[in-house]
Amino acid sequence: MEEAQLVHFKEVLTRLLHELQAAGNRTVIDLMDYDAHATDPLDIAQLDFDRDYMLRIRGRESRLIGKIKDSLEDIQKGTYGICVICGEEISIARLHARPVARHCIECKRKMEDTERVAGW
Repeated sequence: MEEAQLVHFKEVLTRLLHELQAAGNRTVIDLMDYDAHATDPLDIAQLDFDRDYMLRIRGRESRLIGKIKDSLEDIQKGTYGICVICGEEISIARLHARPVARHCIECKRKMEDTERVAGW
């Protein structure tokens, strides 16, 4: 991978990391303002649903933050864009679509096929 492409992906990953961390910080503030004094059962149910939904989204984002940090480490080590299974380069098109990809499309397909057969 060319140096300019690495710089581009590092910028993309860093920007996404900052956006996700800021969203997580806003969630903490929102949860601190959570209105626990609602008395109507429907209002309480809606508030609980909204809080749980927000926490599920943030949980997914937390896992994505981990993947972003792994990708930034790979850039530092010089292994970004190389499939962790077969060692081949991951296509630039795939990295544009999924900057945290750690598997080439062929290895990812095989993994998904295995998961589908196993019923995961």
